[in-house]
Amino acid sequence: MKFYQLTPDERRKLLVDQGHLTPADAALLAQTPMLAPDVAAHLIENQIGQFALPLGVVQDLVVNGQAVQVPLVTEEPSVVAAANNGARIAALNGGVTATAPLHRVIGEVVFDAPVDLDRAAATLRAHEPEIRVVAAAAHPSIVRRGGGLADIAVERLGDFLKLSLSIDPQAAMGANIVNTICEAVAHAAAAWLGQAPLVAILTNGGGAATVATVKLKSATLATKDQPGPAIAARIARLSALAQVDEDRAVTHNKGIMNGISAAVLATGNDGRAVAAGVHAFAATSGRYQPLATWRLAANGDLCGRIALPLQVGVVGGATGALPVAQAAMRLGGYRDVAALQTTLAALGLVQNLAALRALAGPGIQAGHMRLQANALAIAAGATGPEIAAVAAGLGAGQMSLARAQALLAAQRKDDES
Repeated sequence: MKFYQLTPDERRKLLVDQGHLTPADAALLAQTPMLAPDVAAHLIENQIGQFALPLGVVQDLVVNGQAVQVPLVTEEPSVVAAANNGARIAALNGGVTATAPLHRVIGEVVFDAPVDLDRAAATLRAHEPEIRVVAAAAHPSIVRRGGGLADIAVERLGDFLKLSLSIDPQAAMGANIVNTICEAVAHAAAAWLGQAPLVAILTNGGGAATVATVKLKSATLATKDQPGPAIAARIARLSALAQVDEDRAVTHNKGIMNGISAAVLATGNDGRAVAAGVHAFAATSGRYQPLATWRLAANGDLCGRIALPLQVGVVGGATGALPVAQAAMRLGGYRDVAALQTTLAALGLVQNLAALRALAGPGIQAGHMRLQANALAIAAGATGPEIAAVAAGLGAGQMSLARAQALLAAQRKDDES
């Protein structure tokens, strides 16, 4: 049987047998426990309950020659199915190659309209040695681990003066580390300039991009109704359309983020920070552009490339506080930030491949609605074995909540007779 046809217990056992999950992690996932009340109460303000989403897995996404099991948290069934399909096609072609940049997070200390901008800028540049001392003293533990302030830049932005601090947070995403250093440097710089700063905080933009590429033989893209070369050519044209049509580019990128956001959420990282940085990067040129592009090579191969910044970490924050997030980190084999970043970029690329292949071939809606049948059955009130029965009935005709409710009512009436 295929992986998606197994029961959850059978899938967990298989992942344990393959060495991707520990028995303890499998037991944790089998319990699907709610957070302990004291943990939930201290993670957010005004906590009144808990909200559950299913955890799925993309099997054998080949990244830099290694098969990665990618955990996803999402409410959308087609996301997991599409990612697995894209990963399958990529694996047939040797997988995805990806490279991650140096892990840096940028902090900014900004002064509002100094009386003499040029003199203020020169003062900050002259105090670079002191800035490094202040930064190291503000967070000595990150310095001991080999991180801390890496680079300093001073620039004028209109009548603002901006001091940029590029900080190495090691294995952490780094928000708290960067903000602590920024505030310490801001306090010192205020004394040098005789003026309080307007703001001292990290930016979720400005990060260097993780890049992933894949080369596909067109024959591996064939659908039931269309040959591979035709699909490859249409994917290339859909990619070209996204480069000139912002409406298409937005949806093109949303499909990429379907997988990336779900994988980021599974690890306990800040998905909002990742999304903000990614979409800012897409608009860097002044026009909103696609994150992934596809072109036909002279020999007919389809070549894909994605580039996007990914502000994530593998320690600290919710990643360290949520047991299931820790299990997801182990399942994904995310030993360091680069491993997580390259996997996320590869995932986004194959997610985009699957979406464009569907658009180029049979279209999105038929497969999408088939996968929505279970959700419609649940929304109609089906429980237990009723869910599969109603979903099967929906597959034979119109997909609608009203029809799901009618099928459920008919089934319950039959059960009573």
